Amino acid sequence: MSARNILVINCGSSSIKFALINRSHSTPLISGLAERLNSAEAALIWWHGGSIRKQQELPGADHRAALEQLLPLVDEACGGELHGIGHRVVHGGEHFTQAVRIDDSTLEAIRATVPLAPLHNPAHLVGIEASMQLYPGLPHVAVFDTAFHQSMPEHAFRYAIPEDLYREHSVRRYGFHGTSHRYVSLRAAEVTGLAVGDSSWLSAHLGNGCSTCAIVDGQSLDTSMGLTPLEGLVMGTRSGDVDPNLHGHLSRSLGWSLDEIDRVLNNRSGLLGLSGLSNDMRTLEQARNQGHRAATLAIEVFSYRLAKSLAALSCALPRLDGLIFTGGIGENSALVRAKTVGYLSLLGLAIDKTANARCVGGVTGGINLPDSTRILVIPTNEEKQIALDTLNLLQQRKGA
Repeated sequence: MSARNILVINCGSSSIKFALINRSHSTPLISGLAERLNSAEAALIWWHGGSIRKQQELPGADHRAALEQLLPLVDEACGGELHGIGHRVVHGGEHFTQAVRIDDSTLEAIRATVPLAPLHNPAHLVGIEASMQLYPGLPHVAVFDTAFHQSMPEHAFRYAIPEDLYREHSVRRYGFHGTSHRYVSLRAAEVTGLAVGDSSWLSAHLGNGCSTCAIVDGQSLDTSMGLTPLEGLVMGTRSGDVDPNLHGHLSRSLGWSLDEIDRVLNNRSGLLGLSGLSNDMRTLEQARNQGHRAATLAIEVFSYRLAKSLAALSCALPRLDGLIFTGGIGENSALVRAKTVGYLSLLGLAIDKTANARCVGGVTGGINLPDSTRILVIPTNEEKQIALDTLNLLQQRKGA
């Protein structure tokens, strides 16, 4: 990225995450979070160089007010040399297959995808529009979570439902976490010396949200999430795959509304629902060690369903060059990695217990036995990938 500074912004409904990225630095020059926006408890928290923590109260601040406070901090951190802003956008529908420079037509296309991501895209639009008003002279770039998965073939992204629901209402599988899956697959090729264009990976992004991905020659060919982030794996509070008729069953049996069922499946299920204790894997592992039966079951279901998904996605690969674990759980839970790989011996995977225990807390490394297919732990860095995509697009436009 030479000496160029790219600000990465990720706006939620009541928060803004930000990071100032320069490729010559291993950590962001400044990063932080504006949280609890539009409330009396709104606050801005930031770190310089990943270490020095500061906080400023912003009672009642909205997204624009928070951006007005954080942007001078960014200017100071980069000495007034800011070259562009990369915005994370969760859903790009079928319209966006890569990062794009934001203009009026881009904003309209993002608005058109709001029905597909009603909790995310409206917040992204608020942040984008506020940033563009505050920095009208800078290039703004949108990087979409769904874009990486637009290389999936039709037989992987179509649901077996009437065609008009796809053609007229865009009901299909889109996938998410694309920025993370792309980043770690590129890093996997780099650390193993394989060419990106001649490599095949299974990737598991495991955090509060979880997904798997089959990546061949740098392209996503299948992934576990679908129309929404609810499909697929067991997650922190999301159920993942359930019988499609569960909605009807709960409505008929319990009289629940669609909104109630959606809240249960998205906010009260997953690890939290199974354990009755927590959605945090660290808490569940501690409880398991103390003999907590429900926590033990939650971890076992999580790992089995993960292995099941990885085995299914192997159908998309011509060969398996390696399995990648990433995300908060993937990078730090040796237990989940070991249990998952234990179910995948048919894929030639076997774990080295010593190496597995060592790869926590941001360590990159291989955790497979010498005669096993590669198993890699690679910390994700979505902010860096967004910054790289932003800079690459700006350089392409400059070259054109």
